[in-house]
Amino acid sequence: MDARLDYLGSPLALKFVKHINSAGAVLHDSALPAATQELVKLRASQINGCGFCTDMHTKDALHAGESQQRLNLVAVWREATVFTEAERAALELTEQGTRIGDAAASVTDDAWANAAKHYDDDQLAALVLLIAEINAWNRLNVITRQPAGDYQPGQWG
Repeated sequence: MDARLDYLGSPLALKFVKHINSAGAVLHDSALPAATQELVKLRASQINGCGFCTDMHTKDALHAGESQQRLNLVAVWREATVFTEAERAALELTEQGTRIGDAAASVTDDAWANAAKHYDDDQLAALVLLIAEINAWNRLNVITRQPAGDYQPGQWG
C-alpha cells in the first residue's frame, strides 16, 4: 500500500507536521506519566483505525519498557486487571474524547471528574491536549492512508 500523500514531499504538509511534532514534544516533557501517554495514544489509534499510529505507539511503548501484556489488553482495558485507577481514568477520557460525536453527552462529567481525581491541573491539561494531538495524527494518517508496519522506534527523532 502506498500513502496518498508524502508529508515530507509537501512543503505545506511538512511545515504543519513540524508544528504538531513541536506540540507533541511539549506534552512528552510534561508531568503526565510516560506510560499513560503511550496507553492514550495507542487506545485512540485503535479506536480510529489508524494502523500507522497503532504500529508506532505499540513499538515505542515496548521500546520504553512497557509490557507486552498491558499493550495486548489496552483495547479491553475495562476487563483487564493490569491498569491502575489513574490509567483507567485516562483511558476512559481518551475513549470519550475520541468518540466525541458518538454520544449526546460527549465527554461526561463523571469521566472528567474521575480523571481530575487522579491528575493535577497540568497533568489533566496534558492529557486533554494529548488526546487532541493523537486524534489529529490519526485523522491525517487515515485520510492519507499511511501504511503500517515499517516504523522503527526513534525514527522520527
